[in-house]
Amino acid sequence: MSAAGIVGLVFASMAALFVLLVIGTVAFRTSGTETTTPVAIPTYERPTSRGTADPFPTTTRARPSETRDTQQPEETPAPDDTVTPPAQVKLDRSLKTNTVYRAGSLPRLSCRAGNANVFDHAQLKALILKTGACMDKAWRPILEKQGIAFSPPGYAIAAKRGRGACGDYPAPGGMVPYYCPRNNTIYASTSAMARGNGTSRGYAQLLAWNGGIVSMMAHEYGHHVQNLTGLMDSWWERTLETSGRSGKLALSRKLELQATCFAGMWMRSVASSYPVNTSNRGRLFWFYGQVGDYPGYPRDHGSPPNNNRWFRQGWERSQVYQCNTWMAPSSTTS
Repeated sequence: MSAAGIVGLVFASMAALFVLLVIGTVAFRTSGTETTTPVAIPTYERPTSRGTADPFPTTTRARPSETRDTQQPEETPAPDDTVTPPAQVKLDRSLKTNTVYRAGSLPRLSCRAGNANVFDHAQLKALILKTGACMDKAWRPILEKQGIAFSPPGYAIAAKRGRGACGDYPAPGGMVPYYCPRNNTIYASTSAMARGNGTSRGYAQLLAWNGGIVSMMAHEYGHHVQNLTGLMDSWWERTLETSGRSGKLALSRKLELQATCFAGMWMRSVASSYPVNTSNRGRLFWFYGQVGDYPGYPRDHGSPPNNNRWFRQGWERSQVYQCNTWMAPSSTTS
């Protein structure tokens, strides 16, 4: 099969996932060409005051693909330890001036990946859950400091496949995990992520390092942060109010690229202990120059150069407000 045919098969599986509107990461090319580019996103000013009320307030609404769970073989439910923010704090849940942009940087934590064999289901599942606990330790304090109620996401980690609240995981022929805001759960298949499906190579095979899988889970966790802070609700409300497919896709790209920026922040926060040495950092930057949208498929995640830019934005500038894709030039979220 030609290279073009292989890429076509990979992205045909991804096109079906667009209807979820909340999936985490995307399929990728397997070219070895270096595509990393300099970060070309403005350095924003640090927010100093409370924003205005959310122009897109949270309401009770149906979300896309609200399918009933039929199989969650290894689900770890989210603990019920939500912290209620102080009554006097008025949170800004809007896209551009959200309260989360005042949260600053993530604390530097000592979290080790260890020597997990990512091709072994039990070991990779343990790595994902351990990594998730480390993400909780990173995000909880900076969110609670701003009065944002925190609760960890749940996890449903299958060895092969299953059906979650937002659809099959992975999708037929696909390999990506996804975050479902309906029940705050991250769904993933260990075999699909590590080995791939069909002609698509797995993250571990692409990077020969478990940091690729870890960074993808950090992206999904970024969607959980968006959900906790109201960013996802405001995005969904704006999407409902936007006419035209191109406008809706533009909003989806901003949501996804912001989650990628949050992933870069977290990877930087554990770089010294995980560890992410210079060589592995280069692999990550290269990797994020490969993922993204390609001609002929829904442009809902951003171009490969912009995925690279926003991951590096989170890594290099390491401040939540630097991940404000909603204020960024459209050229950086195309």
